[in-house]
Amino acid sequence: SVKQHVVKKFLGLMSSQNVPVYLIDPLVLGLIDKDIEQIRSTSDGPSPECKYFCSPRDFTTFALLDKTWKHEVDLFRTAEKMGFQWLRILHKDPRLDGMDDLSGTEIPLHYIFKLASHAIHLVIFYERSGHYLWHGPLRLKQHMDRKFVPFQKLHFGRYPGAYEKSELLSVSIDDLKVQIPRNPSSFLEEIPHSRFLECRYREARAFFQLYPDDTSLDAVEFRRKAKSLLHLAAVTLNNLGVKFWLSSGTCLGWYRQCSIIPYSKDVDLGIFIRDYKADIIPAFQKAGLPLKHKFGKVEDSLELSFQGDGDIKLDIFFFYEEDDHIWNGGTQAKSGKKFKYLFPKFTLCWTEFVELKVHVPCETLQYVEANYGPEWRVPVKMWDWKSSPSNVQDNGVWPVEEWDEVIQIF
Repeated sequence: SVKQHVVKKFLGLMSSQNVPVYLIDPLVLGLIDKDIEQIRSTSDGPSPECKYFCSPRDFTTFALLDKTWKHEVDLFRTAEKMGFQWLRILHKDPRLDGMDDLSGTEIPLHYIFKLASHAIHLVIFYERSGHYLWHGPLRLKQHMDRKFVPFQKLHFGRYPGAYEKSELLSVSIDDLKVQIPRNPSSFLEEIPHSRFLECRYREARAFFQLYPDDTSLDAVEFRRKAKSLLHLAAVTLNNLGVKFWLSSGTCLGWYRQCSIIPYSKDVDLGIFIRDYKADIIPAFQKAGLPLKHKFGKVEDSLELSFQGDGDIKLDIFFFYEEDDHIWNGGTQAKSGKKFKYLFPKFTLCWTEFVELKVHVPCETLQYVEANYGPEWRVPVKMWDWKSSPSNVQDNGVWPVEEWDEVIQIF
């Protein structure tokens, strides 16, 4: 098979340069995952057939951790001697961007090696400060050959992506020794949900030129507490396997100013009600965050609030899906009045916020505009949760006989 031959030559090339690549091709990993127990236990004897690398496709995808390799020139020279054509895709390094500097420094994100009718796509993963791996987008510059390979078929690079670090396993497949993620099924599950959004530093800098940042001791201390609370909440929910995202003022702070809004007084998270678990309250209490209030019930308008350090609290809003929109509820304790906040449907992307890999709505602008209206760029310090949001609606009143269940304050 041409494909197996090209993969074998590519692995030989990488081995000769001590470049530790590993296989992340979804099609090949999917086949391997079905046979993973057998592959783990099989000796390195010859394979009777080419089962994995000979399946029909135009390319095979490998990955490389940036910090494990640096000698690019030698690699390209050797690749050309072996008959490979190659293409390198650079893009600016987001890790160097910040409020003080938009660096523009470029780093290699993708390499394509082509031989005969098959290509190898090598994706470069970088470690980010939230202790996860990131790959950048595949964007061709104007002078590049757009017919070099069928770029539209590549599995990685349409968007930047974020992944958990995975241990690697050495296996023998089709008479070739390769490294793969130790748990292929976990890696495969990450791929369709890996899209990553960068914080918008350029827009944040413009915002702070109009509205200078609050650098008072109180603001600095609040941000420190909010960051600590967000990290604790993330650990707690991740340990439960509950997917969550930045919501309300916390999401606005990330999108508008790449920072926690110092006068917001709380940390806001969203969770789809389908992901609710009864363990959430005891898990937060065990983590040292007592329940402050519980409004609504699982079937309707559930929200939880936990007390953090000092006067900062963690508010968790549960979201309900309807045919054409998503909503979360609110309850006024003294009157039993119910409120409903409507959002257009959204999906979840990863981002990095206060050194944490965390979800935000991919359609962030629509999400923020639904909540804060077209003037969301203008800071509003006096905010009434019952009337200020653009998307709030009255939603009736809780029956008095249910108040003990649906209005619990501690």
